[in-house]
Formats: sequence, structure tokens, C-alpha cells
Amino acid sequence: MRMLNGDQRRTLPASRRRVRYLVLAVGTIAVGVMVHLGGTFLPPVFRDVLGDALWAMMIVWWMGVAAPRLPLRTRGLAALAVCVAVELSQCYHTPFLDALRRTLPGHLVLGSGYDPRDFLAYSAGVVLAIVLVRALAERDA
Repeated sequence: MRMLNGDQRRTLPASRRRVRYLVLAVGTIAVGVMVHLGGTFLPPVFRDVLGDALWAMMIVWWMGVAAPRLPLRTRGLAALAVCVAVELSQCYHTPFLDALRRTLPGHLVLGSGYDPRDFLAYSAGVVLAIVLVRALAERDA
């Protein structure tokens, strides 16, 4: 069995990796929307943390769609940077941004309120996505 560095670069062409990441992104969005809209049976804190972790995973997938040849570590760090930037942006308020955040798409993309606990959820989501990519790479080897 061939060991890989956590990236599928040697086994799948970039176009196939893009498609895989697109499917993962869309699937993660579907699960995230189900958790957000239909997960009322979950405890609120768990639902919030799960939603944030799924959001971070989705950002990792979009990084894979945009730049499948970048090292996995770079994509993970970039995804985490996007998550942190979006969370910190929740400290900034304008009438336009606040109105946008009150819509469902705006709330799902930009969030609604700063919570430092979210940084842990984002980190967990990025790590989980990296573990999944590595598992898929091992399977493809």
C-alpha cells in the first residue's frame, strides 16, 4: 500500500478532485441545512457547534474545488482563515450587513453573532475534513 501525504494529487487528476470536492460541498450544505432547519430535536448547543463544524468542512471542500493542487494543509489553513474572518466580521455592524444577516442565506453564510466558542467548532470541522480527505486518498491509492 502506497503512503500519501494526505492529498490525492498522485492518484486523481485535478478535475476529478474538483468534482469530488463539489459533491462533498453540496452534501455538507444539505446536511447543514437539515441540522439548521430540522435539527430541533438536538440540544441547542450541540446543534450550534455541529452547524459551525459543518460550515468549516464546507469551506475546506470549496477550497478543494477552487485550488485542488494546493497542499491539503494549505487548503485547511485557508479554510480556517475564512472561518475566523467571517466570525470576526460578526463584530462589525452596518444596517446593510445586519439586514443581510437576518435573511436565511445571509445567516447561513455570514452568521448572526460573534461567539468565541465557534473557533473551536471551526477547528474541529477543518480537522475532520482533513482526516476525511486523507481517508479518501488512502482508499484511492
